[in-house]
Amino acid sequence: MASFREIVTKAVIGKGKKQFTDNLSLKATNHPTTVLGCWVINHQFSGSKVGSRVTINGSYDMNVWYSYDNDTKTEVLKETNHYQEFVTVQDSDTSIDNEQIIVRSLSGPNCIKAEIVGDSIHCTVEKVLGIELVGDTKVRISVDDETSEVWDDIYDSDEMIEEEIDQSVSEDYLEDTTPTEE
Repeated sequence: MASFREIVTKAVIGKGKKQFTDNLSLKATNHPTTVLGCWVINHQFSGSKVGSRVTINGSYDMNVWYSYDNDTKTEVLKETNHYQEFVTVQDSDTSIDNEQIIVRSLSGPNCIKAEIVGDSIHCTVEKVLGIELVGDTKVRISVDDETSEVWDDIYDSDEMIEEEIDQSVSEDYLEDTTPTEE
């Protein structure tokens, strides 16, 4: 007859991922001629849960290197972009109170397009964020109560040696070895 046991453990109880696109416009101090490079650094983020949605608040620094004055001089624009993103989590139990939210950058912010529009540089930044909700959950397992296990006796080696010595020693040893006269 089988019975069931419940094990309470921490496990991933919900997860989700989403790709986000940010369109930024950076105002140049000089009229840009050519975009020479664009990179994103210092990405920071954290998450909090409300209902079945996770709110991710984060920021990153945007750096755009451009030339101006007919490609004779260069300058770097630096701007910090703050964002707030929302991810709906599938397969999560919203009644659990002690959840831990783990947010991961599956694909860090990356500038995929930069173009000059007047005195501004328009940039498109993509990022993929993933979240996992970790919380207490119960796992139910079947336990087979009918199995009786056979256990072998294990003898300590010292006890076996003592038994062998006791069996091999003759108590009449001294009487059997008396010297004979010649």
